[in-house]
Amino acid sequence: MNAALPPGAVIGIVGGGQLGRMSAIAAARLGYRAHILTQEPDGPAAQVAAGLTIGGYDDPAALRAFASEVDVVTFEFENVSVAGLDLLASLRPVRPSGEILQLSQDRLAEKAFLTGAGVPVAPYRAVTSADEAETALAALGGAAILKTTRLGYDGRGQRRVGSPDEARAAFAALEPKPLVAEAVVDFACELSVMVARGVDGSLAVFDTVQNIHTHHILDLTLAPAPVAPAIAASAQALACRIAGALELVGLLGVEMFLAADGTLLVNEIAPRPHNSGHWTMDACPASQFEMHVRAVAGLPLPAARRHSDAVMKNLVGPEAMAGWPEIIATDGLIAHHYGKAEARPGRKLGHVNVLFPRGALPGPAGIAHALGPLGGST
Repeated sequence: MNAALPPGAVIGIVGGGQLGRMSAIAAARLGYRAHILTQEPDGPAAQVAAGLTIGGYDDPAALRAFASEVDVVTFEFENVSVAGLDLLASLRPVRPSGEILQLSQDRLAEKAFLTGAGVPVAPYRAVTSADEAETALAALGGAAILKTTRLGYDGRGQRRVGSPDEARAAFAALEPKPLVAEAVVDFACELSVMVARGVDGSLAVFDTVQNIHTHHILDLTLAPAPVAPAIAASAQALACRIAGALELVGLLGVEMFLAADGTLLVNEIAPRPHNSGHWTMDACPASQFEMHVRAVAGLPLPAARRHSDAVMKNLVGPEAMAGWPEIIATDGLIAHHYGKAEARPGRKLGHVNVLFPRGALPGPAGIAHALGPLGGST
């Protein structure tokens, strides 16, 4: 199916979190209905969707029931069943493909693919035993980040190691195995790029942004990234190269390190909307979520341009949400609530965007001032 879906068609989204929620809202703006496959009957996406199937991502009966209600399938996070997506693909188009999802679920497979596509990554080694953890540490210069190859996010599933004993202890503690050891990069900052690719191969790439983390969780995104134009353009070109090599249909987030010597190294890819693209919801005519829906539905992709500079601030945990009344009362803060019932520590519960005139993104003090009650943690 290459024809664009008509208004009234149903986009099936596997996963019921905030990315599914914001995708469903974008779909509704374009005349589509969203049907969610989730295990949370009152999760963020379920609250705004037109339809809902409750079931496991590897449950054939639930998958078949879900497929019968939709015209095309996409997903909102990586930790879904590839076998489940394969079953869905036999019934409906799945965009992005299950093969791309499978790559993004496994850090070793992902790095091998990127290397084969001529995309620079940090030096790494596969680790399947404590002895290999120690050997990898030595090969990578005596310091490394030991990570699970699967199921890691927001700093979970990884440890920095700097001695043979630490490497062995980390190998014993981290699950699931195998692991990957990555060289410690002397990096100036972390950058990311969101790129959409349509069924016809057309590309729409958003501006390169800078990401700032606190306790391994994204805290701020600055759009555009305060880096040299040539570096920003190179980051966009890398994202487009990866999307083309994957033959992606959908949206791709590409996280990169800008090394101290000016080199760009790709860290991870995410074939879905991404936290670092939330700024596009208010600073661009077409957000990352609209681009995702357009690509999945076979619609034309508009230019991914911004009309404003922007800062995105994550609202994480109960301490952030305690200030919600003040946040929504503060002029200039564009607040987005995810509808999560439980405010657990470390959980992303919403975000705030602040806009500035194009070309007028301030420095840290100006950003803190613009964030008002949220500025103290920048």
